[in-house]
Amino acid sequence: SGSKLREVFDKINNLLSGKPVQTEGQTVSVTQHPQGLEFVCYKLAEKFVKHGEGEVSFHRDSAFPIAVVLSGIWELHPRVGDIFLAHLHKKCPYSVPFYPARKEGTSVEEYQRMLGYEVHDSKVEEQDHFLKRMSGMIRLYAAIIQLRWPYGNKQGAHPHGLSYGWRWLAQMLNLEPLADVTAMLLLDFLEVCGNALMKQYGIQFWKTMFFIQKSYIPRIEAVTSSGQMGCLSRLKNFVQKCLQAEEIPLPKGILTPSFWRT
Repeated sequence: SGSKLREVFDKINNLLSGKPVQTEGQTVSVTQHPQGLEFVCYKLAEKFVKHGEGEVSFHRDSAFPIAVVLSGIWELHPRVGDIFLAHLHKKCPYSVPFYPARKEGTSVEEYQRMLGYEVHDSKVEEQDHFLKRMSGMIRLYAAIIQLRWPYGNKQGAHPHGLSYGWRWLAQMLNLEPLADVTAMLLLDFLEVCGNALMKQYGIQFWKTMFFIQKSYIPRIEAVTSSGQMGCLSRLKNFVQKCLQAEEIPLPKGILTPSFWRT
């Protein structure tokens, strides 16, 4: 509910502002240790990324409540936003977007980690699990860039707004596509913030959608094997439907004004 989100936001904001906060039966404050604030900023940013790769990857709609809280915190405490991006880029290089190249002397294990895979005891995680985690983090990022905390001061610019999403999309389309990953990331990104980008960039956005359909999807097809076509087919259908309707649907789970009255 909206009231529950406000509670969560106020608690985090109070903690970062140096006020004493009640948690698990005890009172804590960042002023209790010289590095208290830095530690809390670090752990909080890490926690938001974990929500992306965990919660959002399983419950896609949860990207919006998590993102709106982070957006508001980022506005008031920019350090948290900076550290969040650092954690996000390390866990999901595709959020830069960046496809790390394997350098000479890098072990397979180390390279898998650079690509975002979890490696435990020389065992690399399953591809499906990897894709799910990356999807969750990209969806969270795509939600953050379009949301403002509704009770904040709207005078300033969004700390990490839609222009970053526009840049992400442009850079993504300048990279050589990867099988599986590229189609999924583009679809996730467009589903979550395509509507907001369409409203902001109008004709330029539609030119980009045409480019994806005519030039970029065939390039993804060229590197995709017959067993990996699922996500590519969904991307194709989504782009085609949007171009035909000349409209990008609002993302499922977006927070409406009525949500904040709950």
